[in-house]
Amino acid sequence: MRTFTPAIAILFLSLITIPAHAADWPSWLGPNHNGKSAETLPDKIDLSSASWTSEIGIGFSSVTIADGRVYTMGHANGKEIVWCLAEEDGKMVWNHSYDAELMPNLHEGGPGVTPTVFDGMVYTISKDGQFHAYKADDGKCLWTKKLPTLAAMYRLPEWGFSGSPVIDGEKVIVESGCTFAFERKSGELIWQSEKFKPAYGSGHIFQSGDAKIYSVLKTDGLVILDLEKGKTLGFAKWTTSFQTNATTPLSIQERQLFVSTGYDRGCALFEFSDGKLSKLYENTNMSNHMGNSVLLDGFLYGFDGTAHRGRPVEFACIEAATGEKKWNFQGLKYGSITAAGDDLIALTELGELQIGKASPEGFEPRAKSQVINGRCWTPPVYANGRIYVRNATGRLVMIKVKSVSYTHLRAHETEADL
Repeated sequence: MRTFTPAIAILFLSLITIPAHAADWPSWLGPNHNGKSAETLPDKIDLSSASWTSEIGIGFSSVTIADGRVYTMGHANGKEIVWCLAEEDGKMVWNHSYDAELMPNLHEGGPGVTPTVFDGMVYTISKDGQFHAYKADDGKCLWTKKLPTLAAMYRLPEWGFSGSPVIDGEKVIVESGCTFAFERKSGELIWQSEKFKPAYGSGHIFQSGDAKIYSVLKTDGLVILDLEKGKTLGFAKWTTSFQTNATTPLSIQERQLFVSTGYDRGCALFEFSDGKLSKLYENTNMSNHMGNSVLLDGFLYGFDGTAHRGRPVEFACIEAATGEKKWNFQGLKYGSITAAGDDLIALTELGELQIGKASPEGFEPRAKSQVINGRCWTPPVYANGRIYVRNATGRLVMIKVKSVSYTHLRAHETEADL
């Protein structure tokens, strides 16, 4: 008697929500203020469908994520709106609206500040400089400051306010020509710096020896401030055509800051040591107009060029220590970028999401998807296994990152003669 057991092939196709190391994204440039997620991405990624979408109004405000909620801003019908949405389904938890200027100067206009969330409070700044502090749970407005009045501005910056609040312990620090530090719970003014020409980027706290130092790129140049009293510790002239310095200084290593601005002004690496600010190099190999570069393993990746002006914008990589260009290519237009693990997450100006390994040898995306339409200048955010993208007219899309994994179980064919 002969028995036969046929080969059995079983295919399991599973869509598994990632990641293993979830983390919130509570401020501009994320949990470590460098544009990098605390999470990693799977090798095979499904970006084929949005989990939810929301209409939040005109603007370029990015999102922050904290304690299961998403915070962002938009403009509609003459009012600016601060939104708090549920992370899981995008449903509104609360919002707060107020009269504010749209300021559509060469683009759609609307708010450019990203909300900052810390210790149960949310901090926002309107396009025209209204600084609000809210309770995160119910949206109650706790206090408001009019930054143009405090800074004695005789007119608003040409493109309004777009620098996001920065937290330092019990202080919240904001930009308005002068830099202001407020007690974050009461709103009481702690200090203000000397006056500079207002710009459009956010401040950045970095380490210099045993001290924490505040840095910000004003229209005049790079400013280094003491965090205790707001005293100017260092200054390096850095001016750009049309007075549009709009990026955030980026820590390269202890004591070192990278700055880059558009209109082919280029980039530079500065060092603040022993009370002195010095320039290590300067070149035109990376000119970030609005979005920041990200640093991975000693290399900087970003969009080099100015949106809709002059030479075509290129996606590029330079060595952080030397400024040497490693590669560059066109085609993504003026996109934006964040990072996760050793991956780059790039959103093109026309709304295609591309994900691939960061390498000084080149960029080859392993996942692509047209996730949104319209003008996209706001960088994508990756937090708690979800990617968020928005366009200028106010569509916010959340994509739950899924890993496509295939498991093949094969039973061996056996024959037995009985």
